Amino acid sequence: MKSNQFLLTAGALLALLAAPASAQKLAPMAKMASCCARPVAATEAFAMLASNKDFSGGHDAPLPYSYDGVGAPIEFKTADGTPGHGFEIKSATPSNKYLFVIHEWWGLNDYIKKEAATYAQELPGVNVIAVDLYDGKVATTPDEAGKLMGAVSTDRATAILKGAEAYAGPHAAFASVGWCFGGGWSLQEALLGGKQTVGCVMYYGMPEKNVERLKSLNTDVLGIFATQDKWINPEVVAQFQKDMAAAGKKVTVKSYDADHAFANPSNPKYQQDAAADAHKLALAYLKTKFANAKIIKKA
Repeated sequence: MKSNQFLLTAGALLALLAAPASAQKLAPMAKMASCCARPVAATEAFAMLASNKDFSGGHDAPLPYSYDGVGAPIEFKTADGTPGHGFEIKSATPSNKYLFVIHEWWGLNDYIKKEAATYAQELPGVNVIAVDLYDGKVATTPDEAGKLMGAVSTDRATAILKGAEAYAGPHAAFASVGWCFGGGWSLQEALLGGKQTVGCVMYYGMPEKNVERLKSLNTDVLGIFATQDKWINPEVVAQFQKDMAAAGKKVTVKSYDADHAFANPSNPKYQQDAAADAHKLALAYLKTKFANAKIIKKA
C-alpha cells in the first residue's frame, strides 16, 4: 500500500516497518488519510520516528568536531519567500554539475561540511552544496535532533530544495546524496529535479512508496542499507525494490551487516570498513553519472 494512503503514529510506523509485508497490509494501527494526502508522506512518516525513544536511543550524540576547510555559506531564494541556506564548495573550474549533500537528523553540522568537502575533492568539476533543511538549526543531542526532525515541514523542505535547484540554474545537472533523514530526502530531491536529475544515492533513508511518483524519476538509484536496521529494515528495502521495478526504474541495493547510521564516524555504531566500501561505491556511481551527464534545460 502506498505511503500517501496513511498517517501513522510513531509507534505504529515502527511496528509496520519491522513487520513482514503481509502483516503490514493488515496492520490495524494504520489510519486512513484523506485522498489529498501529500505525495512525499514517506519523509513525513520517517520524521515521526523522532518521538520514538528506541529510535532516539539508537543515535548517540555526535562527538565534537570542527570543520575549517574550504567552502562558504550561501543563501538563495525560495518560493515561500523565506531564504534557503546551504554550504557550497565551488568547482575550481566553472561547471553546471551540482551534487546536493543532504544532512542526517543532526542538521548541517561540521561533519556534513566535511563530507561535502570530501566529495568536492573527489569529484573535480562538480560544485557541491550541502543543503540545510533545518533553516540554520543544528542539534547536539538526540532530544534536540528529534525535535528538529519531527518539526520538518514537507512544504518548507521542498521549497528549500527547489530553491537550491534554481540557484544551480536551468542548465545544471543534479545528483544527490544523503544519510538517514537525508537519505529519504535525497530520493525526494531526485524526484523534484525532474529531467535535470542525473543521479541519486540514498543511505538508509525512507523510500518513496508511491509508484506513480517513482515513474517520474530521471535516473536510477543507488541504495545503501544496513541489515540490522530496525527502521529501514530488509522488508522495507525489498518493498522498495518491488516498487521501483513496478515503476520501470532501476535501483542498485547494497546492504551491509551493520546497524543504522553505520557510515557516520561520530556514531558508536560506525563500521569503518563498511563505511569505506559504501563510500567507494557511491563515489564510483557519482563519477559515472556526472561523466555521462547531459545538461537539459527545464521546460
